Amino acid sequence: MECDNLEEYQSCRKLDFEGRKNIEAKERIEIIHSKILDEEIPKIDMEFGSEEEAYTFYNSYTFKVGFSIRRRYRRRDRRDMNLKYHRAETRFGCLARMKVTSRQTDNYRAIEFVAEHTHVTSSPNKSHLHRSHRRVAAAQVAEIDMADRSGITLKESCELMARRAGGRENLGMIPLDYKNYLRTKRMIQMRLGETGGVLEYLQRMQSKDPNFFYAIQVDVDDLITNVFWADATMITSYFHFGDVISFDTTYRKNQEGIPFAMFLGVNNHKQTTAFWDYTLI
Repeated sequence: MECDNLEEYQSCRKLDFEGRKNIEAKERIEIIHSKILDEEIPKIDMEFGSEEEAYTFYNSYTFKVGFSIRRRYRRRDRRDMNLKYHRAETRFGCLARMKVTSRQTDNYRAIEFVAEHTHVTSSPNKSHLHRSHRRVAAAQVAEIDMADRSGITLKESCELMARRAGGRENLGMIPLDYKNYLRTKRMIQMRLGETGGVLEYLQRMQSKDPNFFYAIQVDVDDLITNVFWADATMITSYFHFGDVISFDTTYRKNQEGIPFAMFLGVNNHKQTTAFWDYTLI
């Protein structure tokens, strides 16, 4: 497990470890360690019952210090060049790490521990923002699902959960994790049949109206990300009255939380008319 620089902390500046700054880094970590229980600080030859136990221990330590970590496997460190999408690189050369091995015993044993950092660690009240310290718990999943079905907005639901937990720092996740969970859930639902329904509807409309137009955009995994469509009436209206176009910014207010946008205009009778529709799945 090694130090990981998150997107939320890309502003952290690197330090030169030459001369006095190297001493300052050691003094800084010693001050931090003085505020942590000795048994909570990693040490060489510490043993753990499993890899997950070792990760949990070190991750708990890094929470108190103020940085994030990621796993690194010696034999699996190379990236597969055949992958469609690679995880964004967030490491920046910090040597802080705890290395464990299970070669000599059945347990995992710490064989290396580097405490000093080449960057400024975050303050304790910011540690909950780091990626390795964020989890959407099972109870939170149930609450998110209930709020989503009830039409409660993400912002309102997340604020309520934070108040119930005693503050955002005790929630264990950030609004982005909430949003990502909902997006993943909806993408799974689309895989299970809704995508076929959308395509079937668009194809049926085009068979009835040869002038009906639609376009679909997919991501790197060939999953639908957005759909654009316009029927013959919309196309004709745009040809006659498309000098001024209005974008409906209330598109996020639907119950499903799926962005749905309408591009509108006004006809010669001062009536609102739709030019085309767009939805982001």
